[in-house]
Amino acid sequence: MAVIGSGPAGFYTTYRVMSLIPDAKVDMYEALPVPFGLVRFGVAPDHPEVKNCQDKFTEVASSPNFTFIGNTAIGHTPHHPDGQCIPLRTLLHNYDAVLFAYGASKDRQLAIPGESSLRRIYSAREFVGWYNGLPEFASLNPDLSALGSSGSGRGGDTALIVGQGNVALDIARILLEDIDKLRRTDMADYALQALSESRIRHVSVVGRRAALQAAFTIKELRELMNLPGVGFHPVDRLLVPEDLANLPRARRRLMEVLVKGSKTPLGASSKSWDLRFCLSPVEFRADVQGDGVAATVFEKNVLSNLYDSEATVIQQTTERETLDSSVVFRSIGYKSEPIADFRDLGIAFDERKGTVANDGVHGRVAPAVNATYSGSENTSSSQQQQQGPKHFPGLYCAGWVKRGPTGVIASTMEDAFATAGAIAADWRTGEKFLGDAAAAAPAVMGGRAGRSADSAAGWEGVKSEYGIVGGKGLVDSAVDWKGWLAIDRAEKQMGKEQGKQRLKFTAIDEMLSAAKARS
Repeated sequence: MAVIGSGPAGFYTTYRVMSLIPDAKVDMYEALPVPFGLVRFGVAPDHPEVKNCQDKFTEVASSPNFTFIGNTAIGHTPHHPDGQCIPLRTLLHNYDAVLFAYGASKDRQLAIPGESSLRRIYSAREFVGWYNGLPEFASLNPDLSALGSSGSGRGGDTALIVGQGNVALDIARILLEDIDKLRRTDMADYALQALSESRIRHVSVVGRRAALQAAFTIKELRELMNLPGVGFHPVDRLLVPEDLANLPRARRRLMEVLVKGSKTPLGASSKSWDLRFCLSPVEFRADVQGDGVAATVFEKNVLSNLYDSEATVIQQTTERETLDSSVVFRSIGYKSEPIADFRDLGIAFDERKGTVANDGVHGRVAPAVNATYSGSENTSSSQQQQQGPKHFPGLYCAGWVKRGPTGVIASTMEDAFATAGAIAADWRTGEKFLGDAAAAAPAVMGGRAGRSADSAAGWEGVKSEYGIVGGKGLVDSAVDWKGWLAIDRAEKQMGKEQGKQRLKFTAIDEMLSAAKARS
């Protein structure tokens, strides 16, 4: 099996498949030279306990039946001149099954005036990747100087976050956190320097719905309420049910923390934050220079029921509210994209949801509606084109690319286990896989009539096939698990010298140099 992506979804599915099918061999492809995806580049640096799942992933990688192939993109341009790209079609020729677990690499847009033209508007993905050392965003250099002004003289030291999920609260906490605490984490050095010079003193976190419908969880809320020296502006009590006792336990506890507020009184705080509800952004306004954001215009929303946790916005009114700030972070969700070969191979992708089309819980990939299928000699071509399978034999998905960018690592594990269960069940019951009877294979794959001896040759087959077609030295470009362990040792040694657990490489050429210097 080939796994595309080395984050939690890919590793948890691999772990479960190798448990259910003991002789299964798994090759994991990763575009970056380093593994672990959002565990490395998405989890907040002051949450090291969340990264403990890496220990399980490392255990999985120690199996002789597992191969890590880093610095190798599938179907898209590599991140680095020394990286490599392998067409998806090549994987389909060389594996029994392929798992899509490559996560979400794009941002959802607000699509309002000023969003793309004004400076100091950043996506959560950019900012989180920046402070976590993701090479793609190492040069982001967000402006936290608090110099933006709408001419009103207000809002210069304020950061505004659009969205109220856990990522939004992570950003708020990082902006308000004591810099000395952050210095003990694996946060990138350039981010520590920028945050130590930040002039942001207040953060507003704004959402479309009300308090009871907020997407953040109690852990992240409590952390913000407990930040030393940081006060919280109380929420409008009318937005919270008067009788909390009748709420479900999780919602009740969340509302209790919200009503109680911060440990530090506002009068004694040097920094502060607030939550604003029932507001939808409609426009960003420029500063006096005309090129940077200075204010965000919102329209007030009416909800179907303020006190129903599932309530939706039923009306966006014409009543407006303007909030001044010198910087804005858009935290409204991530989005997956299709691999370039999907259309040609007849693999369906739901553009609206940003997911690989699949059967839901089990992660079996659906073929495109207009895909044509090669059939047996006894079946007419027209009949077969109308009788394509409900799912694409041998193709599966897990994680965000399967269900959308929601949930935490624990829910990703459950999701991955469900996909792994489907893979194992299909294998045991003799369902068709890649390279099996052409009656189940889209014609664009070549319509193979049966599995050849080397059709599941795996990484060796890929090297043989694409090394000739692409004219590249795949072995020289790829980073294997020993290469990653060399990077890991180097980062930990650099961190030890600074009194922290790890100091990450933030440039791909640095990673590759460390990988080649293995002992």
